[in-house]
Amino acid sequence: MARQLTDTQRLDLISRWKNPPGPSEQDRLGRAERMVKEAVRQHKLVTLLEASTQRLSSIATEQRQHLTALLDGHLATVTDLIEHGRYDKPTGQRLHHLAASLAQTAAWHRFDRGQHTTATKHWVAALHSAHTTGDRDMGAAMLGDLAYQAAWCKDHPTAIGILTHAITRTDHPAARSLLHLRLARALAAQGDERETRRALTTVERLLAASTTRPLPAWCSWYGEADLAVDTGQALLDLGDTARAHQLITEGRALLPPPERDKTSGVFLAYQAASHLELKEPEIAARTAGEALQLARRIGAPRCEALVQDLVPAFRHVRAAEGVEEFLALAAG
Repeated sequence: MARQLTDTQRLDLISRWKNPPGPSEQDRLGRAERMVKEAVRQHKLVTLLEASTQRLSSIATEQRQHLTALLDGHLATVTDLIEHGRYDKPTGQRLHHLAASLAQTAAWHRFDRGQHTTATKHWVAALHSAHTTGDRDMGAAMLGDLAYQAAWCKDHPTAIGILTHAITRTDHPAARSLLHLRLARALAAQGDERETRRALTTVERLLAASTTRPLPAWCSWYGEADLAVDTGQALLDLGDTARAHQLITEGRALLPPPERDKTSGVFLAYQAASHLELKEPEIAARTAGEALQLARRIGAPRCEALVQDLVPAFRHVRAAEGVEEFLALAAG
């Protein structure tokens, strides 16, 4: 005959069923150890990605045209870690900061190749990552880049609107100076001379005030060369050709090669345009030819597009020395 449970035994069974025993101390220690190991692994992986991204950013301009797939792979890895990885808050901040940096670089790669829709998507993604980290300077950088793209596409009202907002998002004098410089360019393209010159005055004042503070990483390249050339281009749009040409020439001389070959190509195209405005087609043809050869050597379609935009003007002065040679080069 089966032995029946006592009331006490029944109560004990019910209690165990309702309140199963928790993990043992050994289980808890094992889980904690696994979590620590996972955190260390994630930390090492993020450190590796940061170092690799830094190396990619430091590669010479001429070689960057071959790195798009590698850059996209880094960005995909970081995005996957953010969405599916397990990490603490500091590591999450690093991941989002890395995602913003990679997306910004990927955006410039697409922008330089005329892939504007994809570039915009990357900049917007970078802006979201910057917002997640609470980095206002980085957020202002992405807005500034979106404004630069809008101005490049001749949508100057949009550029002005974005820049007006971006300027309020950063406190660093150099960052604000750069944003005001881009604002001046957009205003000049619309023919607003009074506001352009006011913005240019602010640009110089802010850049002079930034000498005692380290520049944010996103505008660490910004300096007197950019100030001179972009001020010159703004003045060229306003019709102040002689002063514009002087500033563009001075700015080009200040630019350190070969670290900024792409920028040098853009500056050469601006300089060629200023020579055309000054009725100096021979010098313009030589300068435009130099810009075109540089753009093709480093794989910078955007720089080449700037030079190609000058071709119609050169056709009107094709009798000048060197112009036919330049037109043949541009057609090749």
